Amino acid sequence: MRIKTIILSVATFSLTAVICKAQTRIDLRSLLHEMVSYDAMARWPQPEYAEKQASSYDRKSVAPGKPGWFANADASQYIRTENIDDRQEHVMMDADGPGAIVRCWLTTFKRNGTIRIYFDNEKQASITIPAYDLMKSGLSVGPPLLQPHSSYEAKEKGGSTLYLPMPFARHCKITFEDKDTDNQPRYYQVNYRVYNKAVHVKTFTAAQLNAAKGLVDSVNDQLQNPNTILSGKSTLVSKIIGKNNIVSINLPAGPHAVKLLTVQLNSADTAVDKLMIKIKFDGKQTVNCPLVDFAGSGKGAKPIQSWYRTVTNDGKIYIRWVMPYRQSASIAIVNTGEKATTVTLSAITEGWKWDKNSLYFHADWKNGQHIPVRKEEKDKPIEWNFDTLHGRGVFMGDTYAVDNLMHTWYGEGDQKLWINGESFPSEFGTGTEDYYNTSWAPVVIYQTPFANAPRADNPDSFGNNTFTRTRNLDRVPFSKSFKYDLEMLGWQNGEINASCITYWYGD
Repeated sequence: MRIKTIILSVATFSLTAVICKAQTRIDLRSLLHEMVSYDAMARWPQPEYAEKQASSYDRKSVAPGKPGWFANADASQYIRTENIDDRQEHVMMDADGPGAIVRCWLTTFKRNGTIRIYFDNEKQASITIPAYDLMKSGLSVGPPLLQPHSSYEAKEKGGSTLYLPMPFARHCKITFEDKDTDNQPRYYQVNYRVYNKAVHVKTFTAAQLNAAKGLVDSVNDQLQNPNTILSGKSTLVSKIIGKNNIVSINLPAGPHAVKLLTVQLNSADTAVDKLMIKIKFDGKQTVNCPLVDFAGSGKGAKPIQSWYRTVTNDGKIYIRWVMPYRQSASIAIVNTGEKATTVTLSAITEGWKWDKNSLYFHADWKNGQHIPVRKEEKDKPIEWNFDTLHGRGVFMGDTYAVDNLMHTWYGEGDQKLWINGESFPSEFGTGTEDYYNTSWAPVVIYQTPFANAPRADNPDSFGNNTFTRTRNLDRVPFSKSFKYDLEMLGWQNGEINASCITYWYGD
């Protein structure tokens, strides 16, 4: 994969302005443009929406503290079963609009059957997929908008993830007609947006997709080859720093936004794991965490190629989160280890129109030692809280770096995202690896724009493993509060050490 070097054009500024402006019309093209707009992510979504997920989580999970909350039979669970034209269709998603599907993930062993997607209460499905396999959808999108999991096998087993947005005006229903009679496990997650009723949404059609082929190809290319932006004001410093020494830069007076942050390290130097990054905006520190975790690569600064972050083999880190500020900003790298190392730090900033929708970038770090992992609910598992936030913000993803103390898989636990104090999570997942866009407990390295596993030490998952997922169209707005818990479930009882970074924008 390559990194493009470009000079921003007037057209790019115009596109950003259109996306950041309050929208009253949503369609396939507007969502594709939003998907590749870094600036749009740094503002409160316009128009506003609620992020939801339909999944095959175990329906015995009803409420915290009640029996079944950690139940782990997360396959072949549906909303209901309907009889349509002498066939049985299991309903996976049923949502009123206006809205938009923004991520589909699924996996199984055998794949016989038919998936149908119905828009706006139509009698005949607009999309018919002749297998429990998104790779056979017939949608001409290609990778990475449609990508097989690292465990995908051509004939049997494995799944895929689809990021092609599919908006709907009034209603969307997804069903599966199962043609395997041996109780194959069907796992699925569908992330979707629900807009206010006043928002005008143009429902997805195959004709729209064909007409947008050029844009789809362009988005796929941008996602795989993110830009290094050269325009704007550049601030750079290079320094050898020993224990408790700092290399830092003060950025130009605002309102500005950091558009690109670059750190050059010596990738062969073990000192990189002891570097902390600290960022202040308008006098408040919003980032204070290990640099390698912040970059999404985990211990050892392993290479990563994603939409928001790149770490190269030679230890160069590119951070593409847009980070606005009104008046002042500073970035510092602190060496907390015993060994001196050379760090080159640079930032490119541009002017930013600050308004009521502008948000500050945050990265919260948490570290845990000897976290208990349990096999079954009777063993009394726990939920490890990644982050709890209050106020207005948008959750943008996380990095999960694990030092597994067991010689077996630790990642059976489901993610639970609680929005605005709700009584049941908006997202209730089906397994840790499922959340990170793969399936069947693979301990392998993989790279995609929105989910990566840059480190996997051993096939049995012992030692260091790093997963990271960032959000884009599936980012999660919250107006009052946000909580992210992960169940600590595995194939046997044991322990892990772990750290996590949560990325979010907020007031």
